Amino acid sequence: MESYIKGTAMISPQRTFEDKGFPEEVINYTGADYLGCIEPSYRDYIDPMVARRMSRIVKMGVCAAIRCMKNSNVEMPDAVLAGTGLGCLEDTEKFLGSIFNNAEKLLNPTPFIQSTHNTVAAAIALAIKCHNYNATYTHRGFSFESAIQDALLQLAEKPEANILTGGFDELTVNSYHITKRLGMWKNHPVTSLRLKEYNTRGSLPGEGTAFFMLSGIHGSHDIAALKAMRTFYKPRDHHEIENHLDQLLGEAGVHLHDVSLMMLGVNGDPSTDSMYYRLMSDRCNRLPGAYFKHLCGEYDTASSFALWLSAILLKNQVIPESIGLTGNLPGVLDNIVIYNHLRGSYHAMYLLSRC
Repeated sequence: MESYIKGTAMISPQRTFEDKGFPEEVINYTGADYLGCIEPSYRDYIDPMVARRMSRIVKMGVCAAIRCMKNSNVEMPDAVLAGTGLGCLEDTEKFLGSIFNNAEKLLNPTPFIQSTHNTVAAAIALAIKCHNYNATYTHRGFSFESAIQDALLQLAEKPEANILTGGFDELTVNSYHITKRLGMWKNHPVTSLRLKEYNTRGSLPGEGTAFFMLSGIHGSHDIAALKAMRTFYKPRDHHEIENHLDQLLGEAGVHLHDVSLMMLGVNGDPSTDSMYYRLMSDRCNRLPGAYFKHLCGEYDTASSFALWLSAILLKNQVIPESIGLTGNLPGVLDNIVIYNHLRGSYHAMYLLSRC
């Protein structure tokens, strides 16, 4: 089912929230262990008395959703969908900490209630007084894709609907140190804009919140068209990855030579980045490549940043040199293929086209 992005909003480690396009100045984090979001002024979107009871990720989610609705000129969505890999980590840590500190007695239920993964989508519904369909998906690296898939299924039945769809994940100091022990992150500080140059194990962790307004009806102010999406788990070899790319393009009736840019999830870990480089050297050797995780870091729903970035590029037709990976960046963008995977297991591909 082809859908159209009516509007979007992104909170990330870059200045992506207030800017209408890609930020003119990219922030280069030097000596960084992880990338944290640049948070907006919440009082412009949420009542301060209400915001004080919200955790950081809930405020980011509500703020991004309201901004997305404003950018889309949609007063009330027909559904609110969200995807998150790890949910509200900060509140989860508070609840687990209270269990330990209070010896499992006289526990405050509020952190537990707010630690559930559907807290953000529920808070959005409460903030905008939306009584329509509301769902949250927690499928690790497929969390955001599951939310998108739900939106596409609903639009297949009701194309005129406006579906607010987003992905979010936060990073806390505790979660960073725990996952670092598992070998997921670099053992040394890095310079973010040089992420692809590090030939060492692990990546650079990050976080972000993105929301999109999707509809099945084409409008004059659409940002981009989402032509197709595919997910696949632990491919056997590079031939299977190439087959999924061919099926993605075939589903939308687009030829490989019609693709203007490949947006890849290169994260600085050579053990998993090899999948991207193999695809570019074999099947897509004539296509220019770009990457995005040096801007936002690695997290379960990082593909939402790639979707936001690709949509903005198609709308504005301006490609920053900071995202260049292989080949010469094109002057005109018609179709962008996004290919991202999480630790070599959860693979997702998108095809976006200019409206």
